[in-house]
Amino acid sequence: MDSACTVYKTMDYLSKKWSILIILELSKGGGWKRFSELKNSMKEITPKILSERLKELEEEGMIEHRVDTSCTPIRSEYRLTECGEELIDVIKAMKMWALKWKIDNKPCAAQDCRLCRL
Repeated sequence: MDSACTVYKTMDYLSKKWSILIILELSKGGGWKRFSELKNSMKEITPKILSERLKELEEEGMIEHRVDTSCTPIRSEYRLTECGEELIDVIKAMKMWALKWKIDNKPCAAQDCRLCRL
Protein backbone atom coordinates (compact mmCIF):
# COMPACT_ATOMS: atom_id res chain seq x y z
CA MET A 1 0.00 0.00 0.00
CA ASP A 2 1.25 3.46 -0.88
CA SER A 3 1.15 5.48 2.34
CA ALA A 4 1.30 8.76 0.36
CA CYS A 5 -2.00 8.10 -1.45
CA THR A 6 -4.98 10.06 -0.12
CA VAL A 7 -7.45 7.30 -1.05
CA TYR A 8 -5.42 4.67 0.80
CA LYS A 9 -5.09 6.89 3.85
CA THR A 10 -8.81 7.68 3.87
CA MET A 11 -9.76 4.03 3.51
CA ASP A 12 -7.64 3.17 6.56
CA TYR A 13 -10.33 4.57 8.82
CA LEU A 14 -13.48 4.56 6.70
CA SER A 15 -13.26 0.96 5.52
CA LYS A 16 -13.36 -0.52 9.01
CA LYS A 17 -16.59 -2.41 9.53
CA TRP A 18 -19.32 -0.23 11.08
CA SER A 19 -17.54 3.13 10.68
CA ILE A 20 -19.76 4.45 7.87
CA LEU A 21 -22.90 3.05 9.53
CA ILE A 22 -22.06 4.77 12.83
CA ILE A 23 -21.64 8.07 10.99
CA LEU A 24 -24.97 7.45 9.28
CA GLU A 25 -26.70 6.72 12.61
CA LEU A 26 -25.28 9.89 14.15
CA SER A 27 -26.67 11.91 11.24
CA LYS A 28 -30.23 10.82 11.96
CA GLY A 29 -32.14 13.39 13.96
CA GLY A 30 -29.11 15.58 14.57
CA GLY A 31 -27.75 16.46 17.97
CA TRP A 32 -26.18 14.29 20.62
CA LYS A 33 -26.83 10.54 20.86
CA ARG A 34 -26.10 8.32 23.80
CA PHE A 35 -23.98 5.20 23.46
CA SER A 36 -27.04 3.11 24.36
CA GLU A 37 -29.11 4.77 21.59
CA LEU A 38 -26.46 3.90 19.03
CA LYS A 39 -26.21 0.34 20.32
CA ASN A 40 -30.00 -0.12 20.24
CA SER A 41 -30.28 1.19 16.68
CA MET A 42 -27.42 -1.04 15.50
CA LYS A 43 -28.40 -4.39 16.98
CA GLU A 44 -25.69 -6.46 15.29
CA ILE A 45 -22.69 -4.48 16.57
CA THR A 46 -21.09 -5.53 19.84
CA PRO A 47 -20.56 -2.91 22.56
CA LYS A 48 -16.80 -3.48 22.33
CA ILE A 49 -16.64 -2.79 18.59
CA LEU A 50 -18.99 0.19 18.89
CA SER A 51 -16.76 1.65 21.59
CA GLU A 52 -13.62 1.07 19.48
CA ARG A 53 -15.12 2.62 16.35
CA LEU A 54 -16.44 5.64 18.25
CA LYS A 55 -12.99 6.25 19.69
CA GLU A 56 -11.36 5.92 16.25
CA LEU A 57 -13.88 8.27 14.64
CA GLU A 58 -13.31 10.78 17.43
CA GLU A 59 -9.53 10.56 16.93
CA GLU A 60 -10.08 11.23 13.20
CA GLY A 61 -12.16 14.33 14.04
CA MET A 62 -15.39 13.01 12.54
CA ILE A 63 -17.33 12.86 15.79
CA GLU A 64 -17.13 14.54 19.14
CA HIS A 65 -17.72 12.97 22.53
CA ARG A 66 -18.93 14.44 25.78
CA VAL A 67 -19.46 12.92 29.20
CA ASP A 68 -22.06 14.28 31.60
CA THR A 69 -21.19 13.26 35.15
CA SER A 70 -23.92 15.40 36.73
CA CYS A 71 -26.48 12.60 36.40
CA THR A 72 -26.71 8.93 37.21
CA PRO A 73 -25.98 6.90 35.23
CA ILE A 74 -23.22 8.97 33.65
CA ARG A 75 -24.17 10.01 30.12
CA SER A 76 -21.71 9.38 27.33
CA GLU A 77 -22.88 11.12 24.16
CA TYR A 78 -21.66 11.56 20.60
CA ARG A 79 -22.41 13.76 17.60
CA LEU A 80 -20.97 14.48 14.19
CA THR A 81 -18.45 17.27 13.75
CA GLU A 82 -18.55 19.46 10.65
CA CYS A 83 -16.08 17.02 9.10
CA GLY A 84 -18.42 14.09 9.82
CA GLU A 85 -21.46 15.97 8.54
CA GLU A 86 -19.75 16.61 5.21
CA LEU A 87 -19.14 12.88 4.88
CA ILE A 88 -22.92 12.35 4.67
CA ASP A 89 -22.82 13.82 1.14
CA VAL A 90 -20.21 11.21 0.22
CA ILE A 91 -22.39 8.44 1.67
CA LYS A 92 -25.37 9.76 -0.33
CA ALA A 93 -23.24 9.73 -3.48
CA MET A 94 -22.20 6.11 -2.77
CA LYS A 95 -25.86 5.20 -2.33
CA MET A 96 -26.80 6.80 -5.65
CA TRP A 97 -23.91 5.01 -7.41
CA ALA A 98 -25.02 1.66 -5.95
CA LEU A 99 -28.64 2.26 -6.97
CA LYS A 100 -27.56 3.10 -10.51
CA TRP A 101 -25.10 0.27 -11.04
CA LYS A 102 -25.46 -2.50 -8.48
CA ILE A 103 -28.64 -2.62 -6.41
CA ASP A 104 -32.31 -2.55 -7.39
CA ASN A 105 -34.01 -1.16 -4.28
CA LYS A 106 -37.08 0.90 -5.15
CA PRO A 107 -37.92 2.15 -1.60
CA CYS A 108 -34.32 3.25 -1.07
CA ALA A 109 -34.22 4.91 -4.48
CA ALA A 110 -37.42 6.79 -3.62
CA GLN A 111 -35.66 8.17 -0.52
CA ASP A 112 -38.02 6.04 1.59
CA CYS A 113 -35.47 3.64 3.07
CA ARG A 114 -36.29 2.96 6.72
CA LEU A 115 -32.65 2.20 7.47
CA CYS A 116 -30.52 4.90 5.88
CA ARG A 117 -33.12 7.66 5.46
CA LEU A 118 -30.95 9.31 2.80
